[in-house]
Amino acid sequence: MIQYSTLSNLECSETGKLFPVDELRNLSPEGAPLLARYNLQVAARTLRPDYLGGRRADMWRYHEVLPAPSEADVVSLGEGLTPLVAAEWLGARLGLPRLFIKDEGKNPTGSFKARGMSTAITMARHLGVKEVAIPTAGNAGGAAAVYASRARMGAHVFLPEDAPGVHKVECVMAGANVTEVRGTIYHCGAIVAKQGPEKGWFDLSTFKEPYRLEGKKTMAYELFEQLGGELPDVVVYPTGGGTGLVAMWKAFEEMETMAWIGSERPRMIAVQAEGCAPLVKAFKEGKEKAELWENPDTRVSGLRAPKMLADFLCLRALRESGGSAVAVSDEAIFEAQREAGNAEGLFMCPEGAACIAALGDLRDRGTIRFKDRVVVFNTATGFKYSDLVSTNVPVMDPLPE
Repeated sequence: MIQYSTLSNLECSETGKLFPVDELRNLSPEGAPLLARYNLQVAARTLRPDYLGGRRADMWRYHEVLPAPSEADVVSLGEGLTPLVAAEWLGARLGLPRLFIKDEGKNPTGSFKARGMSTAITMARHLGVKEVAIPTAGNAGGAAAVYASRARMGAHVFLPEDAPGVHKVECVMAGANVTEVRGTIYHCGAIVAKQGPEKGWFDLSTFKEPYRLEGKKTMAYELFEQLGGELPDVVVYPTGGGTGLVAMWKAFEEMETMAWIGSERPRMIAVQAEGCAPLVKAFKEGKEKAELWENPDTRVSGLRAPKMLADFLCLRALRESGGSAVAVSDEAIFEAQREAGNAEGLFMCPEGAACIAALGDLRDRGTIRFKDRVVVFNTATGFKYSDLVSTNVPVMDPLPE
């Protein structure tokens, strides 16, 4: 009989101390993120590349290394298995002929956040949660509202007043209680941290619960499948809270333990906005943790994250992989968004476009080489940010009959 999940423990990311998985947890007693651990020897008996054919066509195809106790526990809308697009024209312009774009905008809620909320809400419901709360720049809140609705749970979403309007609409339409905050996601997080325990809300903040990471790590498993049993040379990822980077790095470790891959790893590159680049600053200064970025100044809401809870995990992944961290200007981001649309017909979100904007500099510095197979993550659909796009198209009168 196939064991649906081999989840065994939660592990403190700082001390390595283990905790059982049969009760609700946010951070460890030391205030560090908790990481889900599995019996990978058992998982490897059935979770094998040559056994994946015929499995469900979403991220739950990797159920042995996901946290749902049974298939009946899964809260899903078909997230995952997003396209890996060969960006030949754009790659030719950039001098990177093996450029690919992993288009997370094809997920049910229009972003990669659907992956994490599927696993987080699955476990929250399993462990008896009735109401959840989340601070968000937009996409995570929308996904939390949608998946909470799917699970018949209440959701409380706090987002910056200047977040794109579509995110607020998405939350409201899913039945969530939405509050705009005159500040950044950092201030939203402080509200959730204070009010949540008083009101009995379970906190879904980035890295403050252990299972959002698990959904996002499936992006790495999919890359392996979509590249014919290989990994890319380079992964370029827009980094706000940092879960995507940490999640994929965790997945590579699991894949090696299960003998899917050897010790090879992609070089992981984090991209932030110049107006809010705490991780880039810490990386360049050789620090283990990033400082609070005062007065963040960028129009790209998903990159406006002035403080990262798991900064040390992000920095560790970048350094261990031989990767890097770079910042780009808002002007370059929106120019790259248009360039990608013109070259490949992809309406990328600004966060994904930030990665495109960084490629030229990374190539010139030798961080990315001509022969490298490079995967850029487009973390959401650009349609969610259409109010940031200026068209300036001509207007004409009808032709005379």
